[in-house]
Amino acid sequence: MTELACMPDTAPSTVGGALAGRPRGLGCAEHGPGNAALPAPAAPPVSVRNGAAPAARRRDMPRERLRTAGAAALSDAELLAILLGSGLPGHDVFEVARTLLAQFGSLRAMLDAQREEFEALRGIGPAKASMLQAVTELARRALAEALDDKPLVDSPGAVEDYLRLLIGGRPHEVFICLFLDARHRLIRSEESSRGSLTRMAVYPREIVRRALTLNAASLIVAHNHPSGAVQPSASDRRLTRVLRETLALVEVQLIDHLVIGTRETFSFARHGWS
Repeated sequence: MTELACMPDTAPSTVGGALAGRPRGLGCAEHGPGNAALPAPAAPPVSVRNGAAPAARRRDMPRERLRTAGAAALSDAELLAILLGSGLPGHDVFEVARTLLAQFGSLRAMLDAQREEFEALRGIGPAKASMLQAVTELARRALAEALDDKPLVDSPGAVEDYLRLLIGGRPHEVFICLFLDARHRLIRSEESSRGSLTRMAVYPREIVRRALTLNAASLIVAHNHPSGAVQPSASDRRLTRVLRETLALVEVQLIDHLVIGTRETFSFARHGWS
């Protein structure tokens, strides 16, 4: 069994005033005939000129802007605040949204976070953690639907978007195989190997055996670099060459090997397999 260690680059990736209500239970006291009831004191006027807008109004502002200007006009924090809906008691939803973005550094990293990471933050309970994970899975499935019944060689952008969301933010290396039929349509997407931050063992013979089992005519393979850098290492190049040659022995074409970063992608096919 051939074992090739696929090692990535180690370069760094780089309220206003409160409304004074009239006290309840204050009315007229009868002390005998002719005594008139004392009028209840008028409530003082309310002014928010020098204070912040009420919390409910602040929450509605992004929704109003979304309706009038569209979602693209909103910041990441505003969109996240709309999604969260409200903060937990004592936690303003806008502060929670900003905390999420600051904690994870990017939307991609936030969407790749685990439940425990969400629940460790103040203002995020189990319900909101589940909601954030559901949004990520919906996005992945929507991108996967874009790959169905279409020749993947005609949709390289959709393939790369899907893979970036699937493995681009993982904290460890993952090797993915997209098995295709004779018309280059997706048969199955599978995780073939998982490694550490800097090392992963990939077995070409096992990938070939799986391709034959699925009756695949071709495949696209991909792995991520947790560092964010997408320049392939010497091990990446050696793995690509061996995998391509091994698949050719059983007449299965390797269409591409993609190295996935958080923002960029390297394609061996586009670079002449070098």
